[in-house]
Amino acid sequence: MSEHALRADERSPLERLEAARECFEEADRRIDEHGGDAVADASEAYRNATDLLDSYVDRATGTGRENFTAYIQLEGQFASLVDGLPDDLRGRDAFEDALDAIDKRRLSESDFETAHAALEPASRYVELIDERESAREALAEARKVASKRRRTIDDEIDERERLLELATADLDAPVERLRKPIDRYNERVLEAFTEYRLETSAREVFSVLERSAWYPFVDFERPPDDLRAYVEESSDGEYTIPELLEYAGYSRSKLSHYVEDADVLKRRVATQQTYLDDIDGEPLTIAWPPAPTGVLRRRTRERRPFVERVADEETVALLREIRLLTADPDYDRLQTAAKAVAKLTPDERDRLASGRVEDELKALRTERDDLATALEIDDPV
Repeated sequence: MSEHALRADERSPLERLEAARECFEEADRRIDEHGGDAVADASEAYRNATDLLDSYVDRATGTGRENFTAYIQLEGQFASLVDGLPDDLRGRDAFEDALDAIDKRRLSESDFETAHAALEPASRYVELIDERESAREALAEARKVASKRRRTIDDEIDERERLLELATADLDAPVERLRKPIDRYNERVLEAFTEYRLETSAREVFSVLERSAWYPFVDFERPPDDLRAYVEESSDGEYTIPELLEYAGYSRSKLSHYVEDADVLKRRVATQQTYLDDIDGEPLTIAWPPAPTGVLRRRTRERRPFVERVADEETVALLREIRLLTADPDYDRLQTAAKAVAKLTPDERDRLASGRVEDELKALRTERDDLATALEIDDPV
């Protein structure tokens, strides 16, 4: 990587945007010094002239009849191009000199080289246009980088604000008052669902999963349509999920003694083994750290009918106990403390204690405002 490229990579998005804007403004200024329309006309004439020469260089050189015919065409088209140029066109003399270079009875490749060399003074106008276009593209790219950085800053600001919110937590608060009942409940409901899955028909388990569609906070993955239809419609749906998975490994001849249709079971169950293996009671658990008061109440309320169906009364009572925690006057303090203890890393605690998070937040907000101002200047280019 070149030293210049390295320096460019080290620049911030704002610095890169400002530098790109300066380059574009400088390229635009150089064109304005010569007259914008005049530069555009001269650039177009140069491109047309060089394209014409390039298209005839192979056909119009030599002594054959076809070569001579091509030469006549070239000379006529080039003369028409020059005659059609405005008298005050920038670099017009270069086009007349190029016409003189091919005004011969016979042309060689060196004559074309001479014509290209004669046009060279007019190439500066093409370069001016190209430089401005390159600068425009660089500015557009710098704007994309700056816009992406501004979106990233928003996320970083949210993260610092989250840390500052957690900084107010009482890290010595007795969070075990929340942790113990939640851990006891989670252990019991996972065990209960495991037993339920072992003892209950796949059809009944699927009805529980399907019912969760009406409960946003109970996020069981619903069965694939073909598997659901098979379990609902076939007598094989009376088997438990572990039994169906075991049968899927049997040979077709052995399966014929157990299931309604061996081929159907193979197609429906064997192809969905990962889904069936992953069905567990996790969606009925309570995450740690617990959610804020209102959310936890909603989660416990939505889980209750499912827990009543798959677990015993003791497990249901534990869920009720968790719901009652939200009525504790200390719940919000304990919940905030639990979230802080679970989410704050040692480094984050050090940064909060030293005040670095506040400094980072201030710098990020300044950078975001500066980027927004710079992007407004260049919108649109």
